[in-house]
Amino acid sequence: MRVVVLGAGIIGASTAWHLLQRGHEVVLVDRQPDAALETSFANAAQISVSYCEPWANPQAPWKALKWMFDPTAPLLWRPQLDWGQWRWLLQFLGQCTDRAFERNVAQLVALGRYSHATLHEMVAATGIDYPRSQRGIAHVYSDARAFDEAAAAAELMRRHGVQRQVIGRDELLRIEPALSACAERIVGGTYTPTDEHGDARVFTQALARDCARRGAQLLFSHDIERLEVAGGAVQRVHLRCRTTGQARALQADAYVVACGSYSAPLLASVGIRVPIYPGKGYSATLPLRDPARAPQVSLIDDARKIAISRLGERLRVAGTIELAGFDLRLDTPVAQARCRMLLQRIEQLFPGVADTRTPEQGGEPNFWCGLRPATPTNVPLIGRLPLERLWINAGHGTLGWTHGAGSGRALAELLSGQRPALAFRFVGFEASSSAPQSVAAPSAAV
Repeated sequence: MRVVVLGAGIIGASTAWHLLQRGHEVVLVDRQPDAALETSFANAAQISVSYCEPWANPQAPWKALKWMFDPTAPLLWRPQLDWGQWRWLLQFLGQCTDRAFERNVAQLVALGRYSHATLHEMVAATGIDYPRSQRGIAHVYSDARAFDEAAAAAELMRRHGVQRQVIGRDELLRIEPALSACAERIVGGTYTPTDEHGDARVFTQALARDCARRGAQLLFSHDIERLEVAGGAVQRVHLRCRTTGQARALQADAYVVACGSYSAPLLASVGIRVPIYPGKGYSATLPLRDPARAPQVSLIDDARKIAISRLGERLRVAGTIELAGFDLRLDTPVAQARCRMLLQRIEQLFPGVADTRTPEQGGEPNFWCGLRPATPTNVPLIGRLPLERLWINAGHGTLGWTHGAGSGRALAELLSGQRPALAFRFVGFEASSSAPQSVAAPSAAV
């Protein structure tokens, strides 16, 4: 089949690669001049199979209300005059139960394990070299009560086959000696040696080039103007080149929407409503001043809910979610406060290790923000949509890098008439077979 994949982040590029592996003809489209220049560009870098709990849990509503007036809060909801935001929020609140939390965790872990194994296979098959470390992920606690609650979370993950270890401060410092600079603040942690981290942008761009070598057509710098629909099926996708202004229409046997947060408005234009809302996440990538004292293990700081990963001679600190629509500005008061918080936290944890000077101080921190495409469950939408020939692979929230390889493989398998080998509810398919559902509504998957 001829397949057009719309979006060349980690999800779209992985989808294209796996489709090529199964003999399909592929066109990969993105509005940017290269792959992974939007949400996949500077994420937290973690492949966090073991740290995949959804945002929606019984405590989330109260925390969100408490955090509403804190510009540096881990999850900041900024009310908009947008019914889509409020509809998403109501669906999110419906997932804040113990039963929904366990159900969603089960799907996220299943997809994570499947994806992690797939990533290893892809690296072996392509030989892609990118900044990467397989030393695990440690979750660091500075609050005794939160650390006590970590045992319950670890037990939940163990029920799903994930060996998240609860460890004391001494063991944590043995695993990551760089934490000794802030040892007096630490009460304990959890650790999963099977997790890893790496640069998603470098991997995804190399993967797109590998797709081209395998015969894919890469149409970068092309805006998606519209999907043309007739007779209950997508007939064409209309594009316009950003550099020449030339319009073109592509015909295919299947169209895969992998446009992250922008999947929702694109699909709304053809009458399909999917529960995806953008969560604005931030990162700072800092040059190392003292590499010998920099962490080697990827870390999660529980106090600020941020992730810290070393990428060669740089340190990436990322986190926080801001629910405020499609705002990508870094110059607003809230954005500036969140960026300052990232620098301050790195200096508190690892004083003098990275260059945390602001531009006013002569430094050049590489700040970035991206829109995490979140569903109310945090479970992505993967599968067939109600219009014929139309598929979706979007809604991965903060786990796009963790779930990207497997999501691409699963979509390619479904499109090829195969059933992916994992317990996951795919859009437009029954839970136990690859047969189409009688009502293939995207909301049925969440």
